[in-house]
Amino acid sequence: MPLALAEFNSASAAELRPTLTACLAVPRWVDTVLDGRPYADFAALSKSAGRATPLRRNEIRDAIAAHPRIGERPTSKGSDADWSRSEQSGVDNADEFAAANAEYEERFGHVFLVCASGRSGEELLANLRSRLGNDPDTELDVAGAELAKIAQLRLAKAVTA
Repeated sequence: MPLALAEFNSASAAELRPTLTACLAVPRWVDTVLDGRPYADFAALSKSAGRATPLRRNEIRDAIAAHPRIGERPTSKGSDADWSRSEQSGVDNADEFAAANAEYEERFGHVFLVCASGRSGEELLANLRSRLGNDPDTELDVAGAELAKIAQLRLAKAVTA
């Protein structure tokens, strides 16, 4: 259930940490968002969250581990799993994704990560295939930028104005 901005501003850090971690599993990002309180409006909150990016490569690797593969539905419970299900609702070509994901993971050593919200399965699959041409460092940076986009979308779901 989303929190009103006033509740977000007044809640303890311990209460908010799980929600923010569900948005982005990067402790530095979570701390930046918490330390910026109180926020006058959602735009200020979003700007603060953006200041903690770009993410460092070790943070990207750790955060990727919290995301399911595109085309696979998360089996866990909680806000992050619910958000992931919603974000991937346009993916209807799971068999094609299984093969593409395997190729991607073989090349880069981690799951393909993309901000899937509002995008079709075909668009996401084309994005995955195009990113196979990246070198590993470039791809990790691209994945980090996608994590930042996902975090902003999830933050908007977690906190209302």
